[in-house]
Amino acid sequence: MKKFLITGAAGFIGAKLAETLLKHNYFVIGIDNLNDYYNPQLKKERLKNINALKLKSTNWRFFKIDLKDLNSLENIFEEFFPDIVINLAAQAGVRYSLENPLSYVDSNLVGFVNILEMCRRFKIEHLVYASSSSVYGANRDLPFSENQPINHPLSLYGATKKSNELMAHSYSHLFNLKATGLRFFTVYGPWGRPDMAAMIFAKSILEEKIINIYNSGNMTRDFTYIDDIVFAIVKCAFKYPEGDEKFDFISPDPSSSFAPHRVFNIGNSNPINLLKFIEILEENLGKKALKNYAPLQPGDPVETFADVSKLEKWIDYKPTTNIENGIKNFAEWFINKGYLF
Repeated sequence: MKKFLITGAAGFIGAKLAETLLKHNYFVIGIDNLNDYYNPQLKKERLKNINALKLKSTNWRFFKIDLKDLNSLENIFEEFFPDIVINLAAQAGVRYSLENPLSYVDSNLVGFVNILEMCRRFKIEHLVYASSSSVYGANRDLPFSENQPINHPLSLYGATKKSNELMAHSYSHLFNLKATGLRFFTVYGPWGRPDMAAMIFAKSILEEKIINIYNSGNMTRDFTYIDDIVFAIVKCAFKYPEGDEKFDFISPDPSSSFAPHRVFNIGNSNPINLLKFIEILEENLGKKALKNYAPLQPGDPVETFADVSKLEKWIDYKPTTNIENGIKNFAEWFINKGYLF
């Protein structure tokens, strides 16, 4: 059985991934700094859910450390020698990067190079790391494909995620580190992040507060349900990339490489208008939203739409949760528990 190390293990995606792997009896080491970017209590509640599984399994270890702390990170690698590392830790948020740019440098650049160094030193079999649809930036050629260049980020957050892809590729080339980057598209579902649209809107709707709808609602997002995201991460973790022997150095394809490094979109491949998303949420919450239409915010893309054909070919990926069922599941959780955060 493979040993997994998950960074950002108390986060939205990380916690769900840890639960899934533990339920299949894998050994999981979780790392998180439990910072206060959003309510730390939500992160602690996610960890409680994971710890509840410990009654049936002793395969879970958790450490509260920051990825900038290289010594503590090295101690964990020395103690457990993980086989597969899944890096989900990052300073998230597009708009927050306008206010606190240095936190993105610390977490997304310094922290990530520390992970790369540990993977190199300890000869990790496979590194899977979180990228983002934000790397597509100003691109308006829909759907977004891995073949497209990503040279015009709209936010520092998107720029750091592009940097992660470049850094991982260099380590793959120099040290034969097998690495897979996953560009997530607007993940939502139970236990989600309070800074994301679903949580912000749901809380305001139930509290009868005004919600800001940017670009006057003329926005679409490729909302992707958490279970579909985790399915793809697990499948990718067990499929190691190899270098493309036919790589064209004269006219290089951004989606391919001579190094053992691949990047994939993970989306629902079925974007919906933001106002439609709110309408479905209203139906499931049983209340109407109080709307304030506002201009497009700096750093926000107008549209996102994932071409997932490469991931489908790679791991037979097919998202199974449509937006109606996904929001229904989210709303039920939010009414019962999520409103507390």
